[in-house]
Amino acid sequence: MPNKITESITFKLGGELFSINVARVREVLEVGQITRIPSTPEYMRGVCNVRGHAIPILDLRMRLGLPPQSDTVVTRVIVMELDIDGEPVVVGGVADSVHEVIDIEPASIHPAPTIAMRWRADFIEGMVGRGDEFIIMLNVNAVFSSEEIALVEEVTARTSAA
Repeated sequence: MPNKITESITFKLGGELFSINVARVREVLEVGQITRIPSTPEYMRGVCNVRGHAIPILDLRMRLGLPPQSDTVVTRVIVMELDIDGEPVVVGGVADSVHEVIDIEPASIHPAPTIAMRWRADFIEGMVGRGDEFIIMLNVNAVFSSEEIALVEEVTARTSAA
């Protein structure tokens, strides 16, 4: 666990509140035109043009095993920079809604329960109690395996070359 206060951005998937370390987040965008790429997993929504660059867009709900949901006026794309095998990879993750940036004290971080947890343990960095709810700290590097990142890079290269 980190020794200093961590700034995190909070977002909802289903009824759950998640957070990602703000250092991983480049920007938050409204959902724009997403071009579907054939022969990709269902959770990969496609690619989106972000300032002249084709960015792969993944549905975080579906990647975490939640059912798909139609976009709403509050649906957002969180553009993240992941570190996979020492290489930066930029992806967009669709969230039901994005809420705020919060400070997380290291002493308030609890390990995820090992039983009765609906999320894979390696996806969760920890949990933070806030009022009567918990914020699930998502480990975005673990959410996307190296095989998935290779697929993302291949799709991005195909789309950029087209």
